[in-house]
Order: sequence, then C-alpha cells, then structure tokens
Amino acid sequence: MSAFETRVQDVKINKTNINTLVMDYLVSEGYPSAAHNFALEANVQPRVDIESIEERVVIRNAIYGGDIQTAIERINELNPQILDRDSALHFALLRLQLIELIRNCTVTPDGDITPALSFATTHLAPRAPTSPEFLQDLEQTMALLIFPPDNLAPPLAALLDTKLRKDVAKRVNEAILRSNGERTRSKLLELVRTRAWAEQKAREAKRDIPDRIDIGLDPDNGRDLEGDSVMHGNGEAGSTAT
Repeated sequence: MSAFETRVQDVKINKTNINTLVMDYLVSEGYPSAAHNFALEANVQPRVDIESIEERVVIRNAIYGGDIQTAIERINELNPQILDRDSALHFALLRLQLIELIRNCTVTPDGDITPALSFATTHLAPRAPTSPEFLQDLEQTMALLIFPPDNLAPPLAALLDTKLRKDVAKRVNEAILRSNGERTRSKLLELVRTRAWAEQKAREAKRDIPDRIDIGLDPDNGRDLEGDSVMHGNGEAGSTAT
C-alpha cells in the first residue's frame, strides 16, 4: 500500500456528514420520495419542505415529457419573476416548445407546420432581435422545417435529441433554487468536482499518487449506480443510509 493510500485509510469519515451530503444531493437534484425515505432511514431532515421539491419535480417531468407549456405555467405559478428576470431561460423554454411543435408536425411528410410558424412568429420572433444568440438559435430551429428529419446535420439533429430537454430542465431547476435563495448545485457534486481538480493538480505536479484513485462509485464495489432509479428516474425508489 502506497503512502497516499495509507493516509486515506487513516481518515475517519463521519457518517452523519456523509448522510447530510446525500440528503443535500436528493433535495438539490429533486428526488422527494427518496429524500423522504432517506430522512426516515438515516434520521437526517431535509433542509427544505418536501412539497417544495415536488413542485420542481412536476416542472422537470413536464419538460422531460415535452409539455413545455405546462412547465412554463407551473414556473409562473411558483414564482413569475423567475422567467421575467431570466430572459435567456425564458427564450430557451419557448424555443424548446417550438421544437416540440416542429417535432409533432414533421412526423408525417404532409404535416401541418402552421402551428409551429404561428408560435415562432408570436412568441420568439419579437424576442430574437434583443440578442444575437437568440436570433441564431431561432434561425437554427426554423431550419428544422426545411430539411427532412431523417437527414439532418448534427447541429440540427441535436435539437431533436431529448438531451436538450434535460439540459433545459437542469437550468430551470437551478433557477428555481436560486430564486429560493438556495444553492444551485449540491455539496456532493461540488465535492466530487473539487476532488477531480485536486487530483489533476497533483498529477501535474507529479505527486506520488496511484494511477487510479477509487472514489467508491465503482459498481463492482457496491450498488450498481447505473441502474439506480434514484439517479436516473423520478426518485420513487428507496435509498439506503450509510
């Protein structure tokens, strides 16, 4: 065992601190059921009311499902100033709504593109001139109506990828947290990023550290995180306290 590994083994980890980090992650990322179950198992109370997490989940699921109008309405019900103060986020949501309209009307060759054109003219065209980025995004989105959906260039195909829904949902989640005066990222994710940065700096300085440093997320060493519905689903699955 290397000197580095020996020092790691000597570090005593406080289980209460670990459980607090896990709870903070579940709250920030929006997993209310998992947070509730974990609170019972680990005797750690969430820093916010579970209902406030559920509101974010409803909005996130609406975006994941392509129901952007419902998401916008729920955001405005929650706090109308969120979109009023963040024009870039508002435009991203409207653009995503336009993409969903285009997706629906291009399913068949003779699909009616009128709803998409009308929406773009009413909701996006007036905002586009206020930012070069908005204008470029709108022009790129409208190009989806010109080219066949099965033969799109990679930048256009990316607009129809459901990953875009997840990216926008993440921005919405962070905006809601910010409006509530909360951190936009969990302490656990910040800790992982800090650890990665420290390892990179150590390697650049040619410190004596192992070629591979396990951080305890290897599926072979415990639970298969790739199949953990808490991480990839809606948080309905149970959790296990450390």
